[in-house]
Amino acid sequence: MENLLKNFKDPQRITNLVRIIKSEIEKYGKPINIMEFCGGHTHVILRNGIDELLKDYINFIHGPGCPVCVIALERIELALELAKLPNVIFCVYGDLLRIPGSDGKNLLKLRAEGYKIKTISSCLEALNISLKNPNKKIIFFAIGFETTSPHTAVLIKQAQMLNIKNLYVVSNHVLALRVLEYLLQSDEKLPIDAFIGPGHVSTIIGSNPYKTIAEKYQKPIVIAGFEPLDVLQSVYMLVKQKLENRCDVEIQYTRAVLPEGNLKAKKILNEVFTIRESFPWRGFGKIPFSAYEINSKYSQFDAEKIFDIKISKTKENPLCICGKIIKGLKNPLDCKLFGKICNPQNPIGPCMVSSEGACLAYYKYKNKFL
Repeated sequence: MENLLKNFKDPQRITNLVRIIKSEIEKYGKPINIMEFCGGHTHVILRNGIDELLKDYINFIHGPGCPVCVIALERIELALELAKLPNVIFCVYGDLLRIPGSDGKNLLKLRAEGYKIKTISSCLEALNISLKNPNKKIIFFAIGFETTSPHTAVLIKQAQMLNIKNLYVVSNHVLALRVLEYLLQSDEKLPIDAFIGPGHVSTIIGSNPYKTIAEKYQKPIVIAGFEPLDVLQSVYMLVKQKLENRCDVEIQYTRAVLPEGNLKAKKILNEVFTIRESFPWRGFGKIPFSAYEINSKYSQFDAEKIFDIKISKTKENPLCICGKIIKGLKNPLDCKLFGKICNPQNPIGPCMVSSEGACLAYYKYKNKFL
């Protein structure tokens, strides 16, 4: 395995592939605009200087595939309110701790004030916490695309099997294809020629669901892995499609992604969740049929139904352009706050918080611009 990973980072292979890509684009006659949907791919591109290697040939547009970044402010406000409820232990993934609400307060500050907020790395930790604290209400604030949704579904099924009465889940699980299509339908037309499709999401949903989008909007899609050569090979495959006037869905990440996806994971998703009529996304507003909610069979675990907290008003920082960055309309260097008021120690928006956020990637790998 170690040798395999070394091959995916081999400098000579990278140099050769970059040369071939440039040669193919010269045949095409103009630069190609590629959106990498996944924030993980954004970090691979910037960390390895792929954007610089292909400068003037490929324009990378950063997409909305960062699960922490797309959490709407009203959902952050919901988290803050739930965490303050009496007798509650609030369980959350670490990246969410520092995303500020309307008044600048975040979960980390609430924890410093004495509220019981636990950082977990696996949703099953919430199950163990509920078993160890039977007199407490355990609320798990679940986030992520289809990649992490099956884990939450397993948690809910296990809780039912164990007859646990004190565990509640807030589902913020969102659907990659819905936001991708919403992006393409937007009046804010982006000059996207092709897509690098998300690798981890596609291990669950497979490549087949992308075919409708590729055909309808005439956009080539290649699902990529997360090593430098994965991304470069995917770029090459997209360039070849453009040269051959094709709009196909192809899998570069064949070691992990099947056309049909993970059938067991999809089965449990369909059993535990239904699709919401609409759901708020940062930068997009409410997108129809774009997120999972817990279905009626498991409604006793649905924190939103049990606690019924309404969030009336939210106030975005008018200088933060995270919403536009998520939509690919801006990049972090366009933001007046970037690297000054907004930095990893004092993040103003989620794109600087998340390990998959575009702003954090620019801060870590584009310091020459600061």
